[in-house]
Amino acid sequence: QVQLVESGGGSVQAGGSLRLSCAASGHLVSTYSMGWFRQAPGKEREGVATVDGDGNPSYADFAKGRFTISRDNAKNALYLQMNSLKPEDTAMYYCAAGPFYADYVAPTDFHLWGQGTQVTVSS
Repeated sequence: QVQLVESGGGSVQAGGSLRLSCAASGHLVSTYSMGWFRQAPGKEREGVATVDGDGNPSYADFAKGRFTISRDNAKNALYLQMNSLKPEDTAMYYCAAGPFYADYVAPTDFHLWGQGTQVTVSS
């Protein structure tokens, strides 16, 4: 069974850091574009960052310079290191898998989603 399971969310103060993890089973992360998305209450789901099948990362403007996406093919896992967190980063964060060259700007291209992990940043 193909499955994505996120972990690593939590509550931090502004300026703090969190590292999200996504464990994949039933498929190889190296054969897909993998991404992180988030959804805050009352808002639409938005892309945070993706790494395509070639390993090339791309970031939403709000994530550039603060977040780093990485993929460990040996562990079949995806990560998101988040630094300098802000209250507006508060959201449910989701891991997703999509076609080889899918990008964060098109969440609907991603066909497999995890259950999400909550990130709360207090001021």
